Amino acid sequence: MTEPIPVTRAVDHGTAKLMPDVDHDRAWLLTVDGAPQSYVDLDAPTHLEFEYTRRLGHALDTLVEPGRPLDVLHLGGGALTLPRYVAATRPGSQQDVVEADRGLLDLVVERLPLPEGAGVALHPADARAWLEAAPPHSADIVIADVFGGSRVPAHLTTVAYARAAERVLRPDGVYLANLADAAPFAFLRSQLATFSEMFEELALIAEPGVLRGRRFGNAVLVAAHRPLDTAELARRTAADAFPARVEQGPALRGLIGTAEPVHDENAVPSPVPPGGTFTIG
Repeated sequence: MTEPIPVTRAVDHGTAKLMPDVDHDRAWLLTVDGAPQSYVDLDAPTHLEFEYTRRLGHALDTLVEPGRPLDVLHLGGGALTLPRYVAATRPGSQQDVVEADRGLLDLVVERLPLPEGAGVALHPADARAWLEAAPPHSADIVIADVFGGSRVPAHLTTVAYARAAERVLRPDGVYLANLADAAPFAFLRSQLATFSEMFEELALIAEPGVLRGRRFGNAVLVAAHRPLDTAELARRTAADAFPARVEQGPALRGLIGTAEPVHDENAVPSPVPPGGTFTIG
């Protein structure tokens, strides 16, 4: 059998590379400009390799009745890891994926095709523009994993953006976002303050070392109008190979402190990761 070979292609926003996993016949790592974006095993769609994707998967599994089909809006496509996961764990779900990089979408569909009948529609568009035009109350879950390079774009960090996401969600819906920061957490604190303007209930999932300011890392934001039963979520994230903690309530309010919500006129992208944090040569 022919060994899979890496694929490198110029896409709209950089250079994408698909690198085969030598230990798994149909598993691939996607990078853009050297920064890891996604890991996909076509034979095991429920396998979530990256720590933050496992935390998003745990949230999907525990915050909504298991197995129930969902209407999910993904902002940011990557290699479609989480849409594949939802299709496998919640058959009958209808999913929309909004990805600004049409060239990246074309590469992924060509080289890592979705299974037939997956119920996933792909849209080359800007995430905020799509949200603002989408029908109200049309999604059970919104998952935001949008990075320009290694930074969350500024226009996806504001109260106006949070309002657009809240409008699309159903009353019992859940907003999930992958964020990245380090102490003193100016960006993360501002995002918590921003989303607390639109949602009564917030939670944050992150490694203790990140929360203690020891290193730069990912944090998953959870926002909803309904109370979040995070007991099972906390058990699952604590049992991971790289354990994480779920913060909510007073601990989260303490982290927000005096941080102010972000508005369009003063929005900035998320911080630049320290050299080598997420880069693969």
